[in-house]
Parts: sequence; C-alpha cells; structure tokens
Amino acid sequence: MFGDALGQDAAVRRWRVDITKAHPARVYDLFLGGTDNYPVDRAAAAAALAANPRGYLDIRHNRDFLRRAVTTLTAQDGIRQFLDVGTGLPTQENVHQIAQRISPDSRVVYVDNDPVVLAQVYTLLTNGSEGRTDYIDADLKQPARILEQAAKTLDFDQPVALVLAAVLHFVEDEEAYRAVRELVDALPSGSRLVLSHLTEDVNPEAIGAVRRTYTERGFTFVLRSKRDVERFFTEVGLVLEEPSVVPVHRWRPDGAAPSPEQADPAHLATLDAIEMIRFHDINDVTEADINIYAATGRKA
Repeated sequence: MFGDALGQDAAVRRWRVDITKAHPARVYDLFLGGTDNYPVDRAAAAAALAANPRGYLDIRHNRDFLRRAVTTLTAQDGIRQFLDVGTGLPTQENVHQIAQRISPDSRVVYVDNDPVVLAQVYTLLTNGSEGRTDYIDADLKQPARILEQAAKTLDFDQPVALVLAAVLHFVEDEEAYRAVRELVDALPSGSRLVLSHLTEDVNPEAIGAVRRTYTERGFTFVLRSKRDVERFFTEVGLVLEEPSVVPVHRWRPDGAAPSPEQADPAHLATLDAIEMIRFHDINDVTEADINIYAATGRKA
C-alpha cells in the first residue's frame, strides 16, 4: 500500500516540507493544540485569530462534529469503511480510533499531501487484529489516484463513508465539485458523504477578515453558501440526512463535547492567544461564533 511513500528517508521527507509557506493542515492542527508546525504556520494562525478571536470555535466544533458523525455512522448505520480525504495531522480522536473502538473490524484510509502529515503517518497506522488503517499521499484533486490506492484496503462493493471535513474550502469551485463527483460516483449504494465547510452566511465580516489573512499567504480559500454546500450532495444524487446542512454545532449535538484543560492561573498568564485555545470551553458558543456548515448524505 505505502510503497515508496513510507520508504522515504526522514531527511527526504523533511526536504519536501516548504517551511516558507503556511500549510492549512498545520495551521488547523495549531488550533487543536498540535505542535508539528513552523513559525510561518504560527504567524498564519495568529493572524486568523486576530481577525476573528473566537474563530477557534469553528475548528474545534468541526472536530467534534467529526466525532459525532463517525460515531453515528459506525454505531447506528453499520458503516465499517471510511475514506478520510484531507485528514490533516494526527490528533486526539482520529477517525480510526472512533470507528474501531465501536467496531474493531472497521477499515480507514487517510489521504493527505502534506509531508509533515506523512512524517507522522505511523501514529495513525495502528492496525488491530480485525481492522486496518492505511494512508495515501495524494491530493483531493487526484480522485483517480485516491480511488486506485484506497481499493487496496477498502472494498468498494460495500458501503464507504467519504469524509471531507473542512477541506473543500481550500479548493476552487470547478475542481471541488469535480473531485466530489468522481469520488462519490465510485462509491456503492448505502455509502455516505460526511462534509463540513466554511461559509460567510452567518458572520461575513469576521470570516471575511480570516479569508484575507489566508489568501495573503497564498491559500485558496472559498467561502460557500448553504446552497453551494447542498450542491455537493444534490449534484451527485445524494440524499441529505437529518438535520440537513446546518451550523456545525447544531448537527445532532450529544452534549459530549470535550471539556477544556485545566491549568494554574499563573501558567495561563504566560500563554499567548494560540496556546490559550485548549483552555477555552467550546460549549461557550453562540450562533454568531460559528461559520462552518456540516451535513451527511446517503447514496441510494
């Protein structure tokens, strides 16, 4: 499965990392408390946080949506295969950990194109006696390659959950809809699409300021409306599941969002805004704080 990708020498992987340009996966990981980043990533995260001081709620609620969606699909819908594209850096409660805790025979394939993610891949690849976890070094814009490689682990005659969590807003319209269409077309009946996406429908001023900080750093950053997000489902014939496309914290809330870490007040006083994020309670959220939609859909 991994071939040359996992056989690369660590020095080669480091050489592939462009530390002069921020990467979405590393910036996202920073908001989740990750440490695999570079000064340019911290600068991008700091600028985004300055533009929208409560923007971390989008990212952390997006992560909690992923927990709820994978739990629902595994425990209630019987899904045993997941294709997570744009997975980002390993963090707590990755897809395979959630799914295999419920059903040990679950199979999960992660896809990303960041060398730092590749360098951390062994953290994800914890195969149990029944299930399997694999990784593909590829871009969302390469659906044919993704499907070819994923077929070495996943059985495309059985339902697969395609996970596109907070990744499509980094892809321009034509390429984004094409990629989703080609990936969904390859999935059998009963498969699911799990999707979340940033929008300017709710708080355009704040999220618009965040977009400017990212586009200035060379990111593609497309904010789509609710109708545009629905199109990812309706254009490929997927049936939107309840509660349809909603703000991410409103997708089947279960009251089990993680509690904030605790720390001595003297220590907290030494932290910067990014370091403070993990000590904030994400349950302290208002409708105006959330700029990301979430939904799941089923292939008939």
